[in-house]
This record gives sequence, C-alpha cells and structure tokens, in this order.
Amino acid sequence: MRKSSVVIFISALMMFSCVVGSWAGEKHQWKIGHVRPTGSAIDIDTKWFTEKISSETNGKITFAIFPESRLGDYTIVQERCAFGEVEMFIGPFGTAVDKKVALAFTPFLVRNWVEARKVYSHDSIMLQRMGELLAKQNIKILGGWPVYFGGIVLTQAPLHPADPDVFKNMIIRVPPMRSFELTAKTLGYTPYPITWFYAREGLKTGMVEGIIGGGAEGYAGLKDLARYYLPVNDHFEYWFVYMNLELWQSLSENEQTIIQNAAREMEMRRYAVAEAEERKSLEQLRDQGTHIVAFSTEERANMRKKIRQSVWPLMRKEIGTAFDEVVSSVDGQ
Repeated sequence: MRKSSVVIFISALMMFSCVVGSWAGEKHQWKIGHVRPTGSAIDIDTKWFTEKISSETNGKITFAIFPESRLGDYTIVQERCAFGEVEMFIGPFGTAVDKKVALAFTPFLVRNWVEARKVYSHDSIMLQRMGELLAKQNIKILGGWPVYFGGIVLTQAPLHPADPDVFKNMIIRVPPMRSFELTAKTLGYTPYPITWFYAREGLKTGMVEGIIGGGAEGYAGLKDLARYYLPVNDHFEYWFVYMNLELWQSLSENEQTIIQNAAREMEMRRYAVAEAEERKSLEQLRDQGTHIVAFSTEERANMRKKIRQSVWPLMRKEIGTAFDEVVSSVDGQ
C-alpha cells in the first residue's frame, strides 16, 4: 500500500472512530454551582435541572452540584467557566471583563413582575444582547432563573428614605459594578464597592451601614444585622444559567436541545412561583425583627425618574445601542 493510501486510510479510521465515539457517548460529570445554601429554592431547582438532563441523555451527562459559592465568588466562577474549569453555573455576571454586561443590572428598568417576565426571559432582547456579549468571553447563556426585586438593607434607621434628594450620610456596600455605585449615590448614599462574599463582614465590623445589590431572600440570612429593609425595587435580580461555549459547541444537536429545553422549563417553573416566594421572604424578614419601610407607587416612581435622568445616560454611553434596544422593550419607557 502506498504511503498516500495509508495516510488516507488512517485519516478515515480516525474520523470513523470520532463518529463512533460520539454515537457511543462517553459519560461525563460536569461541575455546576450556584450562590445559595443546600435546600434553598435555587438548589432544589438545580437538582431538578441536572436530573432532567442526566435522565434525557441516558446518563451520558451527570453533575456534581456545588451550592453556596463553593466554586468561588460568582465573578471568579465566570472566569473559570470561560476557561473550561467549571462547566455550568447559575448566578449573576460580573463586569470586570466587559463593563457592557452591566446591561442586565440596569436600575429601575422594570417595575413589576409582568414587565420582568417580558424583559428577562430566554427569548427576550435582553437575553439576546447579553448572549452576544458573553459569547466573547467563551460563555453560552442558556436562560435564567428569576429571583426578586432588589432593595437596601440597613443597620440603622435611614434619613428620609423615600427622598433621593436627601443625603443619607450612610456608607453602603454596592457590588463592584458602576451601575450599582451610581444608583446608590443618586439615591443619597455613599457607595463602597465590595463583593457579596465580604459584605456580611462589612456590616459586622461597621465598615458599611447597609447593602444594596440583594433582595429580601438574600438579606434574610443576615438576621440581627438587617434592622431595616427598603424595598425600593432598584433592580431585578435574574440569575443566568450558563455554560462554557466550547463545551456547548462540542455537543450533539440532540444534547443541545435537551439542555436548552431543560433551562427554559426551569425558568418557566420559577416564574410561576417567584412572586409568591418574594412575598414569603419579606414576611421572613419581618418575622425576624427587620423593619420593612413602606414606599408608595409615587415614591418609587420619583426615585426611578431621578435614576433615569442621572444614571441611564451614563449607562447608555457605556453600553451603546443594546441599552436603547432593551429599554424600548419595556412598555411605557
């Protein structure tokens, strides 16, 4: 057999082996993490999500679940997923690599759960534009898990909490994102950027007197530190379900469909109960002794108006046309 024939034969054999290997389907265990403790709502849904994928791939893909940020802070896991060290994650994105990712945290973008479901869903403009941004980081967005509307938790009584024009003389933790920093400042607070991982310690030591960037469900774990809660609805918390893009591209079309459908079904299941769960979290805060500061629709509208005037133009400049596309997807903007 001539040398060229041998090369062709070996090449054909390698291609056949790859195809057979794909058909045979080697089994793989993927790491998937989230930011809440074992037994929490997201943990229960993550187990449902992973079991569904494992079942429908006939055990080809199984998972090791890492709750409570055991894979690292969400900003670290984002990088680990991009490099392929972690296969999947459910949580927010950081803006260290690309500030345009702050699009997902546009303050006072949606006002209620009806608008939230329209703007934050797998087939929305928001998800399309975020998908384009994260693809540049080698990350594939599959969908999301709606959590709650955000608010501010404080260790002491706030000064004129409904009036954004009053300087509160309080330092509060903000996520290390410009959108949150600008929002806190516009509402009258002095922002101090640190990750959630260190926020609790900041409250304990008095380094900060409050936190923005979470909601009632997340603040419930602070217990005696959370003396006042301001449900200002400053942002909508939506945790993205995502995975390594190259890994996604290596999957068969059927496997991609199974994973994508599972993510979408989990999102719909969560939307069916999320609003009621948010009310329960508020009750939990109240029951543990946290004073819930009430805001009228007009007071929230006044805060939103100031944010739109002061913060949105800066975000528009930083993010570009995607910002206008997302904003225009909300009725009455």
